Amino acid sequence: MYTVIKRMEVSAAHSLHLAYPSKCENLHGHNWIITVYCRSEELNADGMVVDFSHIKQAVEGCLDHKNLNDIIPGNPTAENIAHWVCEQIPFCFKVEVQESEGNTAIYEKD
Repeated sequence: MYTVIKRMEVSAAHSLHLAYPSKCENLHGHNWIITVYCRSEELNADGMVVDFSHIKQAVEGCLDHKNLNDIIPGNPTAENIAHWVCEQIPFCFKVEVQESEGNTAIYEKD
């Protein structure tokens, strides 16, 4: 089994729609650290699971310096961002989204 891991930093804003009062309902930003994990039993014709630059384009190209409310379906929580990123990348099985020091959400396919 081959595994590749790509870690990126993305600057993006969001506002959350919550069932309780929170300052996070206001538009605000984070320097998100997003780590993508991809695996495959076989390599492609180029000898890769997936090209690191393709992962970067799928994540940074779509999310960097954007309002995540315009991109992520539903509430753009760290959990939902992780799930969305995982669905964008071939062979991705796990994504970690760190919105700040000490606050990380992980989505992992079964």
